[in-house]
Amino acid sequence: MAINATRVSAGGALDVLRQAWRAQAAGDLTASWMLHGRPGVGKSEIVAQLAREIGAQLFDLRLTTIEPQDLRGLPFYDHEAGKTVWYRPEDLPDGDAPAVLFLDELTAASPSLQPTVYGLLQERRVGRHVLPRNVLILAAGNMVEDGAVAYEMGTALSDRLVHMVVQADVEDWLRNYAANAETHPSVAAFLKTRPDLFETTEAALRRGEAIACTPRSWSRVSDIMQLDAPRATRQVMIAGTVGEAAAAEFLLLADELSATVQIDAMLTATRSERAGMYPNTLHGLTALIYGLVGAVDKVTLPEAIEILSDLRTVDRPGLPVSELSTFGFELLIARALEKGWQAAFAGSEAFASYQKDREAAGLP
Repeated sequence: MAINATRVSAGGALDVLRQAWRAQAAGDLTASWMLHGRPGVGKSEIVAQLAREIGAQLFDLRLTTIEPQDLRGLPFYDHEAGKTVWYRPEDLPDGDAPAVLFLDELTAASPSLQPTVYGLLQERRVGRHVLPRNVLILAAGNMVEDGAVAYEMGTALSDRLVHMVVQADVEDWLRNYAANAETHPSVAAFLKTRPDLFETTEAALRRGEAIACTPRSWSRVSDIMQLDAPRATRQVMIAGTVGEAAAAEFLLLADELSATVQIDAMLTATRSERAGMYPNTLHGLTALIYGLVGAVDKVTLPEAIEILSDLRTVDRPGLPVSELSTFGFELLIARALEKGWQAAFAGSEAFASYQKDREAAGLP
């Protein structure tokens, strides 16, 4: 059965869930929300990020690993009252603090578990335990056509949820995830120029291949690239993460960037010394931007502002240095606002020069 809901990026889904939380907190809307999507597209990361943002405790239930009694609780006989009483499981939220109840792998859960889940999704209760109002219920699962373990979702379950289909969007991932997660600059630069290799699950299934590129696998490649390990070792690891063909192409670019992108050196160099340290290729400049935004801290932020401002004046014929500078500032400002570092921009002569030039060009 097809999921005839809107397809959104991971960032778009997060925006919807932020509004859902605000609406529930205000008493305007109480609903249970379902994220469909291919394996590795970022569904669990969306839920974890939302919980962090709203300061909520995350109760993560993997429905493929539990039985109905794990949700319903265990019974004991109350001899004095002459009736059976159920112990509430500790994995369900209780109390006044904000909480997110995440029912992961819902579509892969045993059919025998679904009737117990119905009560959580619709009545917000299991047995006599009622979830507090400050609990947001989210669920996630893969679809049958994705090649993952999944059951068709029946109408009784589907009707208890508000559905979204999360799809991979490389620009959304690079802008809203890569910089904040300190993704290795070679991964960001590679995906900027090879967006077709960001998510290849469907193509891998057609070819009968077990390994596909996904947002999750590229995050793992980023972690591998930051290991202190020989290149040959990393090559085996990366090929086992995204497949041999994608790994070979990626590593060629990574080798080039390791020799030309000098983020730490640029942050400690004088402004005049930096002039000769900018990479000569689009790959290199893109990697510089993502690496710079990921590496910067409150102390080095003034130097990062200078590097991006001076990028506009670098002589790189045929390369969009002004556009890259603007894109870099968008990412850097977003990171500074998140960290509370925005005062550095107000006192920066380099940023004032950048803004003055944009105003002279009639740009906002």
